[in-house]
Amino acid sequence: MSRITERARKIPPFIVMEVLEKAHELERKGRHIIHLEIGEPDFSTPSCICEAGMDAIQRGETHYTHSLGIIELREAICENYKEKYGVSVDPGQVIVTSGTSPALLMIFSTLLESGDEIIISNPHYPCYPNFVNYLGAKPGFVNVYEEDGFQLRHDEIRKKIGPRTMAILINSPSNPAGNLLSAERMAAIAELGLPVVSDEIYHGLVYGKKEHSILEFTDNAFVLNGFSKLYAMTGWRLGYLIAPPEFIRPLQKIQQNFFISAGTISQWAGVAALKKAQADVEKMKKIYDERRRYMIKKIRELGFGLAVEPEGAFYMLVNAKHLSGNSYELAFEILEKAGVGVTPGIDFGKNAEGYLRFSYANSLENIKEGMNRIEEFIRKKTGN
Repeated sequence: MSRITERARKIPPFIVMEVLEKAHELERKGRHIIHLEIGEPDFSTPSCICEAGMDAIQRGETHYTHSLGIIELREAICENYKEKYGVSVDPGQVIVTSGTSPALLMIFSTLLESGDEIIISNPHYPCYPNFVNYLGAKPGFVNVYEEDGFQLRHDEIRKKIGPRTMAILINSPSNPAGNLLSAERMAAIAELGLPVVSDEIYHGLVYGKKEHSILEFTDNAFVLNGFSKLYAMTGWRLGYLIAPPEFIRPLQKIQQNFFISAGTISQWAGVAALKKAQADVEKMKKIYDERRRYMIKKIRELGFGLAVEPEGAFYMLVNAKHLSGNSYELAFEILEKAGVGVTPGIDFGKNAEGYLRFSYANSLENIKEGMNRIEEFIRKKTGN
């Protein structure tokens, strides 16, 4: 039998996908499942974006592009960052990727040697440390807490910095908590002097406040962003990174070798997204916000802890320790008994154990039904 590499054996599963796969198994048996676990927009891609993709096919735009991406899209990305954040980015600093996951791998590959460390919040998006460990580097976890809105504190980061700390990773609005990192905290993190990798994939999905790009505070930064969440384009697999000029050539060589280029049709659709889809985005945001406000109210009525209201993305991380200290078992119990998919906090790190992540990327009708089912589940579980 062939030997399986240690890195392949050791990579942990993405638990939210295991919840989803179990939910699909139950659905095949005839169960009706309410999906509040998955972080994917339930909207179809706006028609102006789809039309741009079809137009690209009709024009014969079905070949490889430049490894950095088509210039039209890179210029549109720069215009977007100038308009939204007042920062100047040269198109030569942008690399278009097949989603933000390849961009994450590329950035970590240029920043981290084996044994190096990158600081990551705990809780965090599950795949961050998996990428780091896969490359032979180490995640340096800094705990963040519910009562503080799960925001990183620069003084806690400073305590964690060691001789092999190469960068700090931030994510705002965040997955799993949906909270924003304040401008003051972002500025303080930038002042620590290390490169900052800023995952900005949920930018635009903000309710009542304004998100900030790390580029407003430092040029010593790498930005991850894309089209999946804001424009409901998950299946188009389109993202991008922005990097300091001296990193572009190494990043480009990784792109050429591992990925060649992002999909051509998706890139032309991305141009339309940035230039034509704002009205569609505003409609989706209004609906997300209605769902968010309903879920916040209902979550609290059901006795879950939510110290700080989430202000971005389409998630909330709620304290469920009064029901169980084992979030994995609790999530699967809710799925089996209530027919509602939720994500266990342990998927996001040890500091999220006892929490559950709820997604409101589903219809308000389904969210209401899901909350009613969970209310009945809690009544039976607690006897109240």
